[in-house]
Amino acid sequence: MRKYLNKIKENYRTTKKKSLIVYFVLRILVIICMVLQILRGDWNNAFLCLLSLVLFLIPTIVEEKLKIKLPTVLESIIYLFIFSAEILGEINNFYGNIPHWDTILHTINGFLAAGIGFSLIDLLNKNSKSINLSPFFVAIVAFCFSMTIGVLWEFFEYGADTYLKYDMQKDRKISTISTVELDTEKDNNAILIKNVNHTILYDSQGKELAIIEGGYLDIGLIDTMKDLLVNFVGALVFSCIGFLYIKNREKYKFVTHFIPKK
Repeated sequence: MRKYLNKIKENYRTTKKKSLIVYFVLRILVIICMVLQILRGDWNNAFLCLLSLVLFLIPTIVEEKLKIKLPTVLESIIYLFIFSAEILGEINNFYGNIPHWDTILHTINGFLAAGIGFSLIDLLNKNSKSINLSPFFVAIVAFCFSMTIGVLWEFFEYGADTYLKYDMQKDRKISTISTVELDTEKDNNAILIKNVNHTILYDSQGKELAIIEGGYLDIGLIDTMKDLLVNFVGALVFSCIGFLYIKNREKYKFVTHFIPKK
């Protein structure tokens, strides 16, 4: 880790990239937050802070290993995204207190991941004499790359919820359910139940555990599908813009702020 911290400092001395100022400011804020969480004895949140500090190194590691250059805008957005997801979202509960916070982040993720996927193929196109892929193919690859990243993240959330008993796939109250589990004839007919007012949970001994007011508790399915849908939107938007960029690089030059360069 010290190697990459020194690399970041060297990059700032030689390039004066504003994204590195963002990096250092956010890093200080995360360290302050981690100290506070340790003083409170909240080791889960302290671990999230430590994880954020490690994630902040990813842009530098990528640049070092793949020999590419991240544009200042893209690098800054990556740092802000990590901070918004882990520190603001999880520790300060922006996911619960700020409407559509999770939706916004997943849309941005879809957009940025498409940009990275796009750049991988575009760099191959421009630096290879034997490969000349069509703009449409490059856009499709960028889209598929972004959706794959989105799916892998949902796998991670599912794993954290299943094995670590987190609630990354946020539950949601619903008042209507349709399920074949209530079909007494076992004919695979979906039974529709409307206007669910509340749900009572019992343990195996019949002891009441909790009452869920306002309906039935969906355990993450709606959240997962919503995340994938907005990831789809973000990926589709960038893929379309990327397609136009290849067609006319001068007219859509702003796209270069979101894609890595050789």
